[in-house]
Amino acid sequence: MALPAGVFPGLKSNLYSSNSSLLLSNKKGVNRFNLGIYKLKTRRLHSEVRPKAMFLENPVTGDLIATALSGGIALSMLRLWEETAKRGVFDQKTNRKLVHISIGLVFMLCWPMFSSGRQGAILAALIPGLNIIKMLLLGLGLWKDDATVKSMSRFGDHRELLKGPLYYAFTITLACAVYWRYSPIAIGLICNLYAGDGIADIVGRRFGKQKLPYNKNKSFAGSIAMAAAGFLASIGYLHYFSLFGYIQESSHMVFGFLFVSLAAALVESHPISTELDDNLTVPLTSVLVGSLVL
Repeated sequence: MALPAGVFPGLKSNLYSSNSSLLLSNKKGVNRFNLGIYKLKTRRLHSEVRPKAMFLENPVTGDLIATALSGGIALSMLRLWEETAKRGVFDQKTNRKLVHISIGLVFMLCWPMFSSGRQGAILAALIPGLNIIKMLLLGLGLWKDDATVKSMSRFGDHRELLKGPLYYAFTITLACAVYWRYSPIAIGLICNLYAGDGIADIVGRRFGKQKLPYNKNKSFAGSIAMAAAGFLASIGYLHYFSLFGYIQESSHMVFGFLFVSLAAALVESHPISTELDDNLTVPLTSVLVGSLVL
């Protein structure tokens, strides 16, 4: 029932003002509720796409633990191959290539243990960085370690460690410190040198009867095996790092890895790689071509 205009004028104005304030407060409440839902959804979205790490509570402590574990795993792998070299389980060339293949690929599996910032990358690079110093000391004859020399050299000469093994250690140090796990270049760089080049030698020596026309030291079987192993390892690590949110898988990246592996295999088969060192030419090719296609 409507109130007459002249009756209880104050009451009517109070009713209008109270209804208005009630509507305004309800509107503010709804807005706050909607804002709260939006913030909750945003937090969930960010938590879904944020890269994961194995030690989240304290990055410094986590990186120190990751460094110790990764270093321990890498050292254990080296000790294993040193023992097989001592006992003659494999011939010297095969043993050297098994070291070549395994160390870098196993170490790359440890990268998710480190934090996402620059600190994690530098501490991860410290492990192969120390190996650079070791190669220099052994290669210059300042440190004697016959087992290491035998497992990493072709002919048991300590001076060989100043070439291939030194480039090898420098490559993974560069991949950690500069590219790290967010870059597909790091994956292509390591997989083509470690998996591709290592498998090429093993397959080439066993099945490489048909030699390349431009390099009689290389075979079709070895070059095909290198391209295939480098590519498949790259795809495997692409998927592995995508599980942690570091890299997004795409068909463009898959074709990019294929192109990088083919280019690396082609350069490795060229005589210039024999003259210089394929541990130098393969990573350089992977970086240059990967920068263009990945």
